[in-house]
Amino acid sequence: MSTFKNFLSDTAVLSGRMMRHNLRSIDTIITVVAMPVVMMLLTVYVFGGAMNTGGISYTNYVVPGIILMTIASGVAYAAFRLNNDVTAGIFDRFHSMPIAKSSILGGHVLSAVVFNAVSTVLVMLFAFLIGFRSDAGIVGWLLVIGFLLLCTLTLTWVAVLFGLLAKSAEGASVFSYFLLLLIFISPAFAPTGTMPGVIRAVAENQPFTSIVETVRALLLNQPAGNSALAAVLWCAGILLACYIASMRIYKHKIR
Repeated sequence: MSTFKNFLSDTAVLSGRMMRHNLRSIDTIITVVAMPVVMMLLTVYVFGGAMNTGGISYTNYVVPGIILMTIASGVAYAAFRLNNDVTAGIFDRFHSMPIAKSSILGGHVLSAVVFNAVSTVLVMLFAFLIGFRSDAGIVGWLLVIGFLLLCTLTLTWVAVLFGLLAKSAEGASVFSYFLLLLIFISPAFAPTGTMPGVIRAVAENQPFTSIVETVRALLLNQPAGNSALAAVLWCAGILLACYIASMRIYKHKIR
C-alpha cells in the first residue's frame, strides 16, 4: 500500500512540474487552444455555408473534429517534453532519486490528460459562443466526457511512444501531423460521401472516422450505431499496443 501511495505522490509531483511547463509556454497555449478556435471560426464562417451536412448546422457538425484537433495538438507537446527529458539527461537524474520509476512516465501522461481536458473545455466554451448547441442529456454528456478521456489517454500513449523513440525533441512531435491528416481525411469537416474514391476508402477505414461520428452522435443525442463499438475497439487496441511498446522501450532505457 505504501508503494502505491508513493507512486501516486510522485506522479502528482512530476505531473505538476509538467503542468507548470505547459502553462508557462505561450507557444503551447497558442497551438493547443488558439489554433483550434481559429480553425473553428474559419470553417464555420468561411466554408460552412457551402457544406451540405444533411440538416445539421455546420457549427454542430464541425465541433467534434475541432475537439479532436485540440487533443491531437496537445499530445504533440507531451511527446516533445518527454523526449526533451530523455535527451537532456533529466530522466537519468530522476532515476538516481528515491522516487517510483513508473511515476516518471505517469507524470507526463497525467499532465497531458489534464492539460488536454482543460484546453478541450476552453474550446467547447468558444463553440457555444458561436452557436454550438447539444441535445445530449446528463447521461449523454457523461458518455462524451468518458469517451473523450479514453481518446485523450490513447493519443497520449501514442505520444509517449514517439517521445521515447525520437532522436530529438523536435522530431518527437512530428507524428501529430499524421494525426491531423487523419482527422482531415474523416467526416470531421465534410461528409465522406463527397470525397474522391481512394480518399473516401481511406476515410471510411481509419480510426478517426468512427471516433468523430461517435462524438458527434453523443453530442447531438443521436444513435451512434456501429461507430461507437468501432471507436472503442480502435482506442482500446491502439492504447494497449502503445502502452506495451512504450513500457518495453522505457524499461530498456532505464537499465
